[in-house]
Amino acid sequence: MNNLTGGISPFIGNLTSLKSFSAATNSFGGSIPDTLGQLKKLTLLGLGDNQLSGMIPPSIYNLSFLNAFSVSFNQLHGSLPPSFGVMFPDLQFLQLNHNQFTGTLPLSISKYSKMEQFDVQHNNFNGKITINFGRLQNLKRVILSHNNFGSGEPDDLAFIGSFANCSNLEVLAMEFDQFRGPLPESVGNLSKNLFFFTLGGNQICGTIPSTIGNLVNLEMLDMEDNQFTGTIPTNIGNLPKMQLLIVQMNHLSGKIPDSIGNLSLLIELYLGSNRLEGTIPSRLANCKKLLLLDLRQNNLSGNIPKELLNVSSLSISLNLAWNCLSGSLPTEVGNLKNLMELDISENRLSGEIPSSLSSCTSLENLYMQENSFQGSIPLSFESLRGIQNFDLSHNNLSGKIPTFLEKFSLMILNLSFNDFEGKLPMEGVFANASAISIVGNHRLCGGISELQLPSCITKKSKHKMPLSRILAITAASVLVGAALLSFFTIYLFKKQRTAQSTVPVLKESFLKVSYEKLLKATDGFSSANLIGFGSFGSVYRGILVQDQEFVAAIKVLNLQNRGAIKSFMAECETLRNIRHRNLVRIITSCSSVDFQGNEFKALVYEFMPNGSLERWLHASLETNDGQNEQQRLNLLQRINIAIDVACALDYLHHQCQMPIIHCDLKPGNILLDHEMVAHIGDFGLARFFPELTNPNQSSSIGVRGTIGYVAPEYGLGSEISTYGDVYSYGILLLEMITGKRPTENMFEEGHNLHDFARMALPDRVMEIADPELLDNEEEEARATTIQVNNGHKIVECLISMVNIGVACSTESPQGRMSTSNILHELHLVKNKLLKDELQTSC
Repeated sequence: MNNLTGGISPFIGNLTSLKSFSAATNSFGGSIPDTLGQLKKLTLLGLGDNQLSGMIPPSIYNLSFLNAFSVSFNQLHGSLPPSFGVMFPDLQFLQLNHNQFTGTLPLSISKYSKMEQFDVQHNNFNGKITINFGRLQNLKRVILSHNNFGSGEPDDLAFIGSFANCSNLEVLAMEFDQFRGPLPESVGNLSKNLFFFTLGGNQICGTIPSTIGNLVNLEMLDMEDNQFTGTIPTNIGNLPKMQLLIVQMNHLSGKIPDSIGNLSLLIELYLGSNRLEGTIPSRLANCKKLLLLDLRQNNLSGNIPKELLNVSSLSISLNLAWNCLSGSLPTEVGNLKNLMELDISENRLSGEIPSSLSSCTSLENLYMQENSFQGSIPLSFESLRGIQNFDLSHNNLSGKIPTFLEKFSLMILNLSFNDFEGKLPMEGVFANASAISIVGNHRLCGGISELQLPSCITKKSKHKMPLSRILAITAASVLVGAALLSFFTIYLFKKQRTAQSTVPVLKESFLKVSYEKLLKATDGFSSANLIGFGSFGSVYRGILVQDQEFVAAIKVLNLQNRGAIKSFMAECETLRNIRHRNLVRIITSCSSVDFQGNEFKALVYEFMPNGSLERWLHASLETNDGQNEQQRLNLLQRINIAIDVACALDYLHHQCQMPIIHCDLKPGNILLDHEMVAHIGDFGLARFFPELTNPNQSSSIGVRGTIGYVAPEYGLGSEISTYGDVYSYGILLLEMITGKRPTENMFEEGHNLHDFARMALPDRVMEIADPELLDNEEEEARATTIQVNNGHKIVECLISMVNIGVACSTESPQGRMSTSNILHELHLVKNKLLKDELQTSC
């Protein structure tokens, strides 16, 4: 625990009477000196948390008196010899974690009868675990996490049964490996002392064994990001010491068991991203110590229980987003005075926003979008001074936007697609066009020029009119109005009698546009307004006029191209059934004739000012002064875009009433708004699947797509499925990291982008990364250091992203990642980049 550098001096091997040598938590580099093998009396060797590289010298295996051996947090590599388990007969503590070790765990490890701690996490160990841990009866901690353990066989987890003899076992961690198959019932035979059990981030299937309820001293159970099905066992409520329960990102169904309310010590509960249904149990209110509750992305319905909002301990997050909750937001929400995040977005909530919410003065993130809230923003919200991200978009809110929001330190304010009116404030967040969204509020005016709102018109009365004149004018107006009403009533009555048919008057839910309007909006479909083109038509930038001017993207179909009309109908049908923040929003369509009598069809979309991802990855952009300047996306922007696209795919595949397959995912169809949020567009090849209820089913419809992004099984005549979109996503992700198109000349004669990236893992990832990710020579020099220091967050993030891209674009469809797994991994990467430590996404 100093700042010592250089190598560990070989002369230490001359101190043959040494019994303990610890150089941990310094900055030592180089390799472990072979001379340390001369310390025959050594019982403790601690070299962890340095920058050591190379392999463990064979001489170290001669230290037969070792009872503690730690080389954690270095860059050591190589595999363990088959006889490893007989080299240190007195070994009690083994820490090989956070290195680059490979190969399988030797069976001989079962001979370490005195072993208490066995930690090999964060390496590249692989293969099936067949060690009989039952011989290690003193074991307290076994940590196998973040490796590649697993064989793909149904009995991958059979070794868990061998822990039944380890009566002292307290910690068993095996998350983020490659374990498959079901979790055996023998899990219930684990030690009664077990308090920490994690197996998240694997591919474990089947139901959660009810025997899990036998582990009465469990404090943490993490089963997230697997493929568990069935219901949550009711006897999970038999774990009275449970503090952290994580089963999110699985395929669990049924109701949330009331018995969870028995877990009175529960601090954090993650049940999100499953298929749970029914109502939220009011008995959750018995968890009086709950700091975080995540129920997002399920099929929960009914009202938000008032009892739940009385759990005043909730302080980190209450996330109920992406469900089917209805009714109003109870006024009891004001009891959550210490809550930092409230997310009730994408539900069916209605009514007015309760003013009691203003009592939640610790709120930093408030997400209420995609509901049916009405009324105005409560003036009492002025007390929410700590709020940073505030989203009320896509509701039915009205009235004026409160000026007190100018005083808040908001990072993001989204008020779009409501019915706000009046003058827009200009200070604080309102002075930053990239931090505020107010589109879709057609009665707003003023604001900063970048928002392009109309000027506010101030009407002033110069003279006060006498009351007698007001009454006279009013009476005259009434008489004239009555006369006109009578005239039109008689006229319409006569017209109805002579008309052969009647046309019902419909309320317009979409803006109606004609060919003439679109022609005028695009200046005669001028090439100066051409912003893109594809297989079935061209896209123009146009300025349409409704209540005010707004910019739109207008896709004009070339009806001479075969399939154009079919594409038009497919896109209309798809886009009218879906709505998501990461999908391009359609404004209206036009099906008419031009001035020459030719058939004319066009689609009008929300304009994306930052163009396509293709443009950012492969072309120079033009600055405001007209000069070309090479602008590229940094790593965080690329991660955010990858998350946005994965969110949209997950919505299309799993959240829509009928699953939708896009069939043409590529950078040219990923559009970026003014906040650089990514939106998937061009649904001309999209397909609905009423019969598609799980990813193993598919349907035979003719497949089209773009060369390089089309899944290989399509070329062999296979039916389309969600797997095809995941393949395209994987190629897109690899293109974002490498900067190389899948159709470049280098990918010929059997070579492809997938293999190019796979063969670079893990040591050569920086060699294939897009050079534009490093802004200048100083950054490139830093990259050299990064390659030596495996712990550097940038390299780890790039390796993780390439791993995701490769896993998504494997040749076998069933071997590809699910969208939920993709999202989880990407959030981990993002957290790593921002905080330099792995965190589970909330």
